[in-house]
Amino acid sequence: MTRTRKMALGAFLYPTGHHAAAWRHPDAQADAGINFKHYAAVAQAAEAAKFDLLFLADSAGARGKDWSALARFSTHYVAQFEPTTLLGALAAVTERIGLVATASTTYIEPYHLARKFASIDHISGGRAGWNLVTSGNEDEAFNFGYDQHPPHDERYERATEFMDVAKGLWDSWEDDAFLRDKETGVFFDLDKVYTLNHRGRHFGVRGPLNIPRPPQGYPVLVQAGSSDAGRALAAASAEVVFTAQQTLESAQEFYRDVKARTAANGRSPDDIRILPGIFPVVGRTEAEAREKFEELQNLIHPSVGLSILEHRLGIPLSHLPFDGPLPQDIPITNAAVSRQKLLVELAHREGLSIRQLALRVAGARGHWQVIGTAADIVDRMEELFLNEGADGFNIMPPFLPGGLDAFIELVIPELCRRGLFRTEYEGTTLRDHLGLKRPERAHRHHKAV
Repeated sequence: MTRTRKMALGAFLYPTGHHAAAWRHPDAQADAGINFKHYAAVAQAAEAAKFDLLFLADSAGARGKDWSALARFSTHYVAQFEPTTLLGALAAVTERIGLVATASTTYIEPYHLARKFASIDHISGGRAGWNLVTSGNEDEAFNFGYDQHPPHDERYERATEFMDVAKGLWDSWEDDAFLRDKETGVFFDLDKVYTLNHRGRHFGVRGPLNIPRPPQGYPVLVQAGSSDAGRALAAASAEVVFTAQQTLESAQEFYRDVKARTAANGRSPDDIRILPGIFPVVGRTEAEAREKFEELQNLIHPSVGLSILEHRLGIPLSHLPFDGPLPQDIPITNAAVSRQKLLVELAHREGLSIRQLALRVAGARGHWQVIGTAADIVDRMEELFLNEGADGFNIMPPFLPGGLDAFIELVIPELCRRGLFRTEYEGTTLRDHLGLKRPERAHRHHKAV
């Protein structure tokens, strides 16, 4: 039976929402980052709407050097749960929705990560996903004994080896290795456990992992990075790619390039799902949607918008006229290269001043911002989906819970009416939802005894 192609939808949950001023919205849950009841309610609402997955971003440190701006901004990782811990708790209050969290390969070891995500996959019954990043927040370095990030290309080289080691650790045991036979007294079959004995440039890991093989084989492997190095890593190993794209043309270029690179790596293009981020502000009329957006924009403190923009561009801007143009020659950042490029191109393409660009970034952080009715938003989503621009979308609610509630109430029914999205789950695991194969165990290990 041929699987009818449907959009994949992720619910991308910043604690109070994605807009920089979301926490100030009168209907936002201001303490959302450390309020488990809030997360549970949002997760259950997304599951009732049949979203494929929840997605949690992360940074191992407060983001930004301007603490006067940070004091006015809730989503720069200053008051929120560690995401893998949160996923374990959300697994207990949901049944079907996928659970994806971010973890950087730059400041953690593969064994730690493989063990955590295998645990979440078991606890959730096969719903875990790992979003691999290489740390775009340069302030993380200060928390791990460094004065700055390792160079961008070196971080991706480490990430490639890290991914390989993690997959090897998840393959430590055959699926039926644990007998737990009370009569014979045999807990596991010695012939079905293997050591990795990895020795590489960045890691030395013996193994085996001290937890059985995850229900999904591997947690779903997610990657968020659109630079050349990020595309190469995605094509080699990722199964879901989150990306920021502003136009149909840029989305098509990214989509076709990553799918082609995937095929060049000996994988089927169908083995990878590409989900651009979308920041939807939906109303019953366009005027209502615009009013909602302006309400949020009016809550932005100028220092917050400027701080976000400086972080994304990797350069100071406070010494320049706020209503003047962005400088032409901006040095390439050692943080998020692709996002810097996207914002510079946006400013120059639309002739935006620093103030205008800061206000634009304060909403969608460089992601695709769409304001209008449900029909307007679905028209735009459908265009990318049907024209090699996306396999689905990572939905970025402007504020929570109301922004997600509005999307569920207004946009989801329109997607279903057009046959673009499911009305019921067809499986129980995240791989089932996304139509991804369960990986076979690789035979590159050594017998443990």
